[in-house]
Amino acid sequence: MKKKLFALLAMGLAATAHAGAVIDLSAEASRPAVNDMVRASVFSEATGSNPAELARRVNGDIAEALKVIRERKGVNVKSGSQSTYPVYTQSRKIDGWRMRSELLIESKDFGAVSELLGRLQQMRLAVGDISQMPSPDTRHQAEDEAMREAIRAFQSRAALIADALGKGWKIKQMHINQAGGVPPMPLARGRAVMMAAEAAPAPLEAGESLITTNVSGQIELAD
Repeated sequence: MKKKLFALLAMGLAATAHAGAVIDLSAEASRPAVNDMVRASVFSEATGSNPAELARRVNGDIAEALKVIRERKGVNVKSGSQSTYPVYTQSRKIDGWRMRSELLIESKDFGAVSELLGRLQQMRLAVGDISQMPSPDTRHQAEDEAMREAIRAFQSRAALIADALGKGWKIKQMHINQAGGVPPMPLARGRAVMMAAEAAPAPLEAGESLITTNVSGQIELAD
């Protein structure tokens, strides 16, 4: 048994002796992706003493808005958050109720969404958040391009180090991280009210998001 353990230990030491130096490396690449999709939230909100009456008003507004949105081709809509909560006086007594219901709109047609937001505000709905981002296909294309470039940069750095030391090299391990995008851009309450009064479409600019890929890992130098 002892001979077997010594033999295994000797094999492990030999493998360690033949292994080359291990070097940590990282590389990064970024690619722009057009924000060709827009998401927007609209909501109806009401305050009063009768929760049932509030529900009738808010749900009626949402139902009318759904009819208008569904008339537009290429625009997707789904229900968002819904809430009903009490409104308190300074003495912490319930003075009434507030109800809010939200719809989420998504489309690659910026003009259609812009026109819809203006029209929906005429119907007493308010605009919540507007965010512009790459569509899934556009984002995946930018991610693939950034990934290929980051891997090439990782390999280039590995080759540079190995060449400077007069060694061969191989990848020991690699990790790929992707990130990028833009946060939602809230529409100021004052601007929303003004747009409702003027019945003006919401101005929307596409812009770009930067998609970044980071590649980190280790290379092993050959003796």
